[in-house]
Amino acid sequence: MGTKGSANRQRIVDAADYLFYSRGYNQTSFSDISDKTGIPRGNFYYYFKTKEDILAAVVDARLIEFKDMLKCCENAASGPLERLHALVQFPLQRETQILQYGCPIGSLSSELVKDQDTEISQTRLTAVFDLLKNWIEEQLNKLGQSARGDDIAKDLLAKMQGIIIIANVYRDAEFLRRGINDIQSWLNQTLSH
Repeated sequence: MGTKGSANRQRIVDAADYLFYSRGYNQTSFSDISDKTGIPRGNFYYYFKTKEDILAAVVDARLIEFKDMLKCCENAASGPLERLHALVQFPLQRETQILQYGCPIGSLSSELVKDQDTEISQTRLTAVFDLLKNWIEEQLNKLGQSARGDDIAKDLLAKMQGIIIIANVYRDAEFLRRGINDIQSWLNQTLSH
């Protein structure tokens, strides 16, 4: 695929990513993506055979985005506890989007896990959560918490998702900030045992 082809493919993925996040996967059509990109719908088939293929590319793009976020957490802090706190603070950097649309991976995963028609694999559906969970466990291992790593990692992800969902439903920035602070306190308390 040439430079123009790669650019068009990326435009399709970027537009689909935005639309899947803002509207939902099931509420987004090829026509919606075409309208957003200005690329005729018929040309999509050169890049993607099905809507599920576009979805897979969007999930892959989000995976890269979350890997970059974790690198930022690693660069922002020298120790594992500080890295975990940096991860917990990350939703505040996306406050406007979270209040409007929720979590980009949580909302998509929640929608798709109910959808029996999608051909996307369970492995790809959980890829970002697996990435986050494994990274959290890695930090916990460095803190001597390997025996409880799986439980703490899942609890941390669940607390973050819960805060994001409620903040999104109520469009409540103060709740989001307070919830993030509560998670920070919980993390400190949990790791002090």
